[in-house]
Amino acid sequence: MKRQASALRNLRQKCGGSYTSDDDLPEVKLMPSPLIGVPFIQSRLRPPKAQKGMYYSTDWEKSALVSNFQKRGWQQVPSFNGEWNFYWASTQNCRYIFGIDHPYRMRSDQVINHFPNSVELSRKDLLIKNIKRYRKDLERRGDPLAQTHSPDTKLGIGGTRYMHLDIIPMTFVLPSDYLLFVEAFHRNPASTWIVKPCSKSQGVGIYLVNKLSKLKKFAYDARTFFPPINRDTYVISKYIDNPLLIGGKKFDLRLFVLVTTFNPLKAYLYNEGFCRFCTEKYDQTEIDNVFMHLTNVSIQKTNQEYNSIHGGKWPLQNLWLYLDSMRGEGVSEMLWTRIIETIRHSLDAVAPVMANDRHCFEVYGYDIIIDNNLKPWLIECNTSPSLHSTTTNDRMLKSRLIDNVLDVVVPPKSLPDEHWDKTPDPELLKNFTVLKPISVLEPPTEVPIRGKVRTTKKRKTKCTAISPTAVNLSVPPPAEGEPKIRKSTKERR
Repeated sequence: MKRQASALRNLRQKCGGSYTSDDDLPEVKLMPSPLIGVPFIQSRLRPPKAQKGMYYSTDWEKSALVSNFQKRGWQQVPSFNGEWNFYWASTQNCRYIFGIDHPYRMRSDQVINHFPNSVELSRKDLLIKNIKRYRKDLERRGDPLAQTHSPDTKLGIGGTRYMHLDIIPMTFVLPSDYLLFVEAFHRNPASTWIVKPCSKSQGVGIYLVNKLSKLKKFAYDARTFFPPINRDTYVISKYIDNPLLIGGKKFDLRLFVLVTTFNPLKAYLYNEGFCRFCTEKYDQTEIDNVFMHLTNVSIQKTNQEYNSIHGGKWPLQNLWLYLDSMRGEGVSEMLWTRIIETIRHSLDAVAPVMANDRHCFEVYGYDIIIDNNLKPWLIECNTSPSLHSTTTNDRMLKSRLIDNVLDVVVPPKSLPDEHWDKTPDPELLKNFTVLKPISVLEPPTEVPIRGKVRTTKKRKTKCTAISPTAVNLSVPPPAEGEPKIRKSTKERR
């Protein structure tokens, strides 16, 4: 008898490709099929007898994970016997656990590190569709966040006139949106675009184009009917050709975001992160050189110019010191606020479609690129950000990250509990920035009082979106061979 496909697999199979958007891609031993022995499955529904302490299981033998588990005195158990209380799983096994084609149901004292359909945020084409729907919903409701510039405003990289929602470059899904892409390409034939497969990671299959002749495959697929299951899906985005450069090299940011629940949305941005640099100096004309355009470590480490000592990485603190010394005091604070708004918008966009299971939390790896005007652009989001360490600083950062995450997602001095409201002690959030709802600061209103006019301001209770013109960004970027960074008088948190 043919096995029935899981609901999650049916849900997004029409998008083509697989579901993987992970930085870490190990050889994970998948759980055995539940159809082999139903009594075995039923036995693992029962909690372990005479349990002492916390039991954990993991699909990743990473030092950042195992060292933190052992430091807490947790005991390791196999993942397939179901005795675990905490499971750091691969996305494949997580989807298997939440599938409807087997009788496994999690106990109230179990927690797992992925939401059932986190693909809505991590898969490139679904992220784009969710953000576009989010914009239309806000515009339909007349939300101030959907404010737009005047019609005569020149469109930028985002291709929209939104003041606060222009967070991603102009993007189309191929081959379904090929004709729409052609129209946008003809409006600016000299532009460069970047093509990415939707279901791959680590820079695999990414390339740059500036001619339609390089996209003949998609032109053919757009005119030919294929069942969605049998064709690959790509996204093509306008290339950010004016990135912020340091030492003449392009870089992006890897940031970590912890989400404990999507309804209501509780998300925390980790205050530490790092910059990933290219190994060769940026040249916009050489679009075939991946070592100057793609910042993925898996690509850069294959270049002979790769430095294994620092790994092409820069702590986030160094970036803040650099910007404050070269662009002016306070610029780093402004940029950090804009990054917070960008990430919060992306989470708000997917929250309505996420399956909010009480047993779940997730650590996302956000990739952000900053352009020369200090505007952050969301590139993609990974459901399993790499915990592999390339340098000593990298290992220490990721170990601190996991330590702080475990403090937040596990109730203090007790086993996991699905009835816990997931409100941690504020002291445990000292290394995180809480991603609060965003509101637009409305202009003052005039209230007549006894023949006079009194101007009042509305009280702000939420995070306020920064206007693009609120800070003077006319300071030119540092020239190549810039001086050493002066230590900032205002230390970053």
